[in-house]
Amino acid sequence: MVKITDVARHAGVSPSTVSYALSGKRPISEETRQRVEAAARELGYRPHAGARALASSRSNVLALVIPLRAGIHVPVVMQFAVSVVTTARKHDHDVLLLTQEEGEEGLRRVADTALVDALIVMDVQLHDPRLPLLRSLERPSVMIGFPADSEGLTCIDLDFKAAGEACVEHLARLGHRAVALVGSPPEVYVRQTAFAQRVVQGFTAAADRGGLSSSVHPCEASPAAARLVAEQLLREQPALTGVVVHNEPVLEPLVDAFEQLGLRVPGDLSVTAICPDELAESVRVPVTSVALPSAEVGEQAVELLMRKLGGSTVPEATLLPPHLTERGSTAPRTIG
Repeated sequence: MVKITDVARHAGVSPSTVSYALSGKRPISEETRQRVEAAARELGYRPHAGARALASSRSNVLALVIPLRAGIHVPVVMQFAVSVVTTARKHDHDVLLLTQEEGEEGLRRVADTALVDALIVMDVQLHDPRLPLLRSLERPSVMIGFPADSEGLTCIDLDFKAAGEACVEHLARLGHRAVALVGSPPEVYVRQTAFAQRVVQGFTAAADRGGLSSSVHPCEASPAAARLVAEQLLREQPALTGVVVHNEPVLEPLVDAFEQLGLRVPGDLSVTAICPDELAESVRVPVTSVALPSAEVGEQAVELLMRKLGGSTVPEATLLPPHLTERGSTAPRTIG
């Protein structure tokens, strides 16, 4: 194992100078710092994590808080988690994943110890009970999601309201006048999960602006539920020609259900979705969609946190604009 004395000898400086150069605890000339860093890289030296934490009064660990509640689509959540972990490692930080639904108590338990330096919080609700604690913590935090009142917090996410609007506006441009949103499972709306509520707001606002008839239908994440929703839509909206799907597990079963009920996609029914690109591309009829930028959101969340840990001021709100990609599931409305 390479020791600090080996790096010092290689760089022609004292071990204490190596320590100061790598930790930033004391000012070192730029030339000396670069020489020390070059020696450390060449020899493959990595400071001992425990010693580094003691020296800096930091753990070099971030908490990623993802309560795995009912209705959450775990594969998509894990895309965010992988991005957070990958980016954190670039900053020499590890990630502690917290998945229990403990709310404020769980946050306080972690924040009151030296386990983590900062927190990233997901599955944000419009009126999230964790907000008062997050505002009062000495440890910095970033929320992936926007509560109804985000003042005093650092939040980042896809602009889900604009995403819902983009899907409806695309259908309206194609001449569709009756649209429906097949949304998240009912429990997600009961909790007032922020991203799901924002999609409904955007979908409804765009439909109202364009004079379209519209309806919103929560849907359990199962093929059987997709079939039931498809049947209900055709009963209640016989003029329906456009559907927006914001529920990843039912996207393909829903397309199949509509076709089994006699509607061709996109000949009779145009379908759009808010989902990862790889899912939209994998459906038998590739689906026009607004991408979920999980990698970008996770990366930027960590970068914001690193800047906060470094004492820099960061924007309170970062909304990523939606990008809609047209594929084979949408077409102009057929008149007649």
